[in-house]
Amino acid sequence: MLKLTFGLLIATLVAGVFAFTNISTAVPDIAQILFLAFLVLFLMALIGWLLFRRMKQNHMP
Repeated sequence: MLKLTFGLLIATLVAGVFAFTNISTAVPDIAQILFLAFLVLFLMALIGWLLFRRMKQNHMP
């Protein structure tokens, strides 16, 4: 129960920082940039995994 209380305390502090500063206006832009970055990284990892799997299957005896 104490862990839940500390979690909610941290969540309220973060919400307070966003509410009382101008960070809240930049959050959608930051979220969009992070989404695109993680999407590109995911696609690169997926392509690399597919290529590695294909190379591994071709070298089996």
